[in-house]
Amino acid sequence: MSRKSKNTHTKLQRNLITELGTSSPVSEQYRTLRTNIEFSAVDKEIKTILVTSAGPAEGKSTTAANLAVVMAQNGNSVLLVDADLRKPTMHYTFGVSNMRGLTNVITKQGSLEEVVQETKVENLSLLPSGPIPPNPAELLNSRMMGLIFERAKEIFDTIIIDSPPVMAVADAQILASKCDGTVLVVSSGKTEREDVKKAKDQLLNSKATILGAVLNNKKIESGSYYYYSSTSN
Repeated sequence: MSRKSKNTHTKLQRNLITELGTSSPVSEQYRTLRTNIEFSAVDKEIKTILVTSAGPAEGKSTTAANLAVVMAQNGNSVLLVDADLRKPTMHYTFGVSNMRGLTNVITKQGSLEEVVQETKVENLSLLPSGPIPPNPAELLNSRMMGLIFERAKEIFDTIIIDSPPVMAVADAQILASKCDGTVLVVSSGKTEREDVKKAKDQLLNSKATILGAVLNNKKIESGSYYYYSSTSN
């Protein structure tokens, strides 16, 4: 790897607050989110959880990564799936290769077991996006995608899926219809109320089960940030 590539890789690598600062208030909020999701599973088993947002740069991928970490820290075997086949980032976050990933499994160029990679976080595995395809929505809406989820459920306790924003493309709605629950990330001071409503309506139209919303980038007096979760619609 060239020096330039290495520097780019380091720059794009996302910090995991749940791994770097397990006693921080932000980490505690992620654990609260985990608990709320667990309570919402009283009447229905929730194994596949989609994390999305109304628009771009609202923190959905950070939320998905940290939620996966706290789920793994709780002793569950967790698979984090980078299903953002347009702008994938999870391979940067966890410092793994993206030469093979979800697109390879969907197109039958490798099995789930062959392509999944272990991370440095105990109990947490990653299925990166793989090569970016010309037809992301078509791949995600394929029968094979559903079969991948079914196989993942047999191997892992929990599957966390990162997807593109709802308002940008149809990918999130397609995935939401295949998942047991969806978490919508909202950026404080950035996401417009009307956009949140439209995103929620689009998810519900796709028969998604919305577990709740996460308020991201809300400043508190100390200057740090926290996440607030709610399991109510």
